[in-house]
Amino acid sequence: MRSQQYRQKDEAASPKRLKVGFVLARSFTLSAFAMFVDTLRLASDEHDRSGRVLADWQVLGSTRHLITSSCGVQVAPTSDFVDPTRFDYIVVVGGLLTIERPVDQQTIDFLKLAGTKRVPLIGLCTGSFILAEAGLMTRHETCVSWLHARAFQERFPGLAVRYDRIFNLDRQRGSCAGGSSAADMAAALVRRCISPEAERNALEVLQIEKARSPAHIQPRRPLYEEYEDSRVRAVMIMMEQHIDGGMSIPKLAASVGLSRRQLERLFLRETGTSPAKVYAKVRLERASVLLAQSRSPLIEIALDVGFHSASQFTRSFKRLYGRTPSSVRSNRAEIR
Repeated sequence: MRSQQYRQKDEAASPKRLKVGFVLARSFTLSAFAMFVDTLRLASDEHDRSGRVLADWQVLGSTRHLITSSCGVQVAPTSDFVDPTRFDYIVVVGGLLTIERPVDQQTIDFLKLAGTKRVPLIGLCTGSFILAEAGLMTRHETCVSWLHARAFQERFPGLAVRYDRIFNLDRQRGSCAGGSSAADMAAALVRRCISPEAERNALEVLQIEKARSPAHIQPRRPLYEEYEDSRVRAVMIMMEQHIDGGMSIPKLAASVGLSRRQLERLFLRETGTSPAKVYAKVRLERASVLLAQSRSPLIEIALDVGFHSASQFTRSFKRLYGRTPSSVRSNRAEIR
């Protein structure tokens, strides 16, 4: 009886063991997965010994076939789909949005089962798209990279999304912009579920001075931030908000109380070029993202960013990037 009391005391004093299951999509982002799992590994033991003392993790899959990341490195699942309640969190690591079926139906069924059993689900990088597609982000705010924000809004118009913060933990769901912010999110879970000391141990080995909070702004430098004149900045924001080319130069000028001629002189002085050329560059940069993220026909992309024909779009794109849109897309297909 006495020994049992001591054992119960020891168990109460010992820190909780954090258990995480990973689901990797086809063409998943290796950097986001590696940053997250390595934070767990380094928090789990002291002095970089990598023992699974305070944390444990498994890569879950419907088969044991190798899963290829977007950079070509392959990872093997370490476990079949087991009872999801064995894990404190299940993390879905997304990747290229151009992949039509990033996970199979068994994976979707497993994630839905986990949601039913109230196991917290986290979308890492574009893993939030997979959760949203499965209907698992309803009534939850989703954090995505600013690069993927428009694609998320177009695909899931009824869902709340934000693309200013690096990650979000919203009740039974989490979402993360990806990249290095995967380590910040993992550190937050370690701090919450294990201890601040375990978090500090992981960050020291990773050479990270301090983990960023969910309130940290995504490190994006918009085009308009390069200019001090508030009128130039305001016009460039309007350009980004009307990526379809729907704002004429006179309307843009009027929005800041200038005539077209005055706006052109202002832009020439501040940017070295005309507002029309800046607007075209903003739209072509968006087109470049669409080429990478979607399988939409070139004419559809051209119309989305305000060009009236595929030929006009191709000429303008080649003038800016030195390559045609079709050659950019075919090269990315070869890489995949």
